Amino acid sequence: MAAAAVLLLTICSLFPDRITTKLLSIYTALASLAALITTFPLWGKVQNSSEGPYSTLAGAFGIDGFSLFVTMLITTIVIIVCPLLSTFLERESVSGPEPYVLLLLAATGGMIMAGANDFIILFLGIEVLSISSYILVAMNSRRIQSQEAGLKYFILGAFASGFLLYGIALLYGATGSTSFTAIKAFTQQVELTNDALLLAALALLIVGLAFKVAAVPFHFWSPDVYQGSPTPFVAFMASAVKVSGFAAILRVLYVTLGEYRADWQPVIYAIAIATLLTGSLLAIVQTDLKRMLAYSSISHAGYLLVGTQAASDQGVKAVLFYLATYTFMVIGSFTVVAINAGKSGTETSLDSVAGLATKKPLLAISFTIFLLGQAGIPLTSGFFAKFYVIEAAIEEKSYTLAVIAMIAAVIGAFLYLRILVKIWLSQPTDQEDSAKLTIPFEIGLVLAISVVATMFLGIWPEPLVEMVERAIPVLVAS
Repeated sequence: MAAAAVLLLTICSLFPDRITTKLLSIYTALASLAALITTFPLWGKVQNSSEGPYSTLAGAFGIDGFSLFVTMLITTIVIIVCPLLSTFLERESVSGPEPYVLLLLAATGGMIMAGANDFIILFLGIEVLSISSYILVAMNSRRIQSQEAGLKYFILGAFASGFLLYGIALLYGATGSTSFTAIKAFTQQVELTNDALLLAALALLIVGLAFKVAAVPFHFWSPDVYQGSPTPFVAFMASAVKVSGFAAILRVLYVTLGEYRADWQPVIYAIAIATLLTGSLLAIVQTDLKRMLAYSSISHAGYLLVGTQAASDQGVKAVLFYLATYTFMVIGSFTVVAINAGKSGTETSLDSVAGLATKKPLLAISFTIFLLGQAGIPLTSGFFAKFYVIEAAIEEKSYTLAVIAMIAAVIGAFLYLRILVKIWLSQPTDQEDSAKLTIPFEIGLVLAISVVATMFLGIWPEPLVEMVERAIPVLVAS
């Protein structure tokens, strides 16, 4: 993916006039498809009992079912998002190869995070992902909201990176290594009489990683960034950045610092409750669709933290299943928002979908499926996603957390019903715009893939369940 990004810049510098937006989109999708295909033989290798997971780069990067599953998911996200870029960026006055290069680099950063076996490599992946994301958010130079969102994201992201780096430094001081395998071995073999340094490191690491997934109280950047960014980039961030963030959280907390779960579980427990309730309650008072979906995304991060808090293989499986299903629902949702955002791409108020059922019935049905999926209604993948994380919490006897997660689901359902009422029971605000609303073929294809994935996994989740059961993260020394 990184090589494809560098090659794309080279090609565009040599032939600037011959490269169209459509070609850029096709190139990016094909590069991601090539990366996806290369994971299949690796997947077969690590699942083979005679070979199994292994590490490379002197033990700094691990290749196991977990890192390959996340890589597959991120490459799939890039493939699905590419048609949105080619269709909607032109409308938002964003042109050139830069968005596609940054998209490839951000995906590369996410993959590095998923397979990191060393904190230096993990930090490298986080920064590649973050810096690319900051620029993507501020990409629309003609919109002050986009510039403001990019600046907020950059400043707050820099603070979060500082916390993370300071945490890594303290952890190095406590254990004498930045290698995950060495740190895990240290915590298993050495019983510290005074582990204040290690606990302080743990606290700082949680702050830095919680920011990346927009967990409360480190969520303040999320609504403004979602509202101000070009919508195709929001679809990428809501899916790929969240996937990468939780991959890092599981790799650090569950795998590396599993011996200290008694110390970090209560913290994740509290953050999960705050995230679930804050996301659900603040979502229902918003009037902008992108802000609604931003707070909804915060709430979904809460469900993922419920699975993380379980600190069990069942919890990890639930988180991976949730991430895979949520990806299709959120990309589909933001695609519908982008279609209805007008010529400028900025008309994202709740009224923009008023009477959508009258204007485009198929589009309204698609959006309804995505919203019902996010609400966790049976026969959608969202039902099983929520069921598995709550089941993982109950298995670990976190009954209060499970009950709060179910209450948050009810509150969230009110938000999605509020949008559905606008879609199905309101009249279009502008009849002329209604007649002009057309859906390009490639966008229809993105919606179709998202709908099929949401419905298929809601009726028959076993293929994905079997896959995530083989994707439990492990550490392999060099």
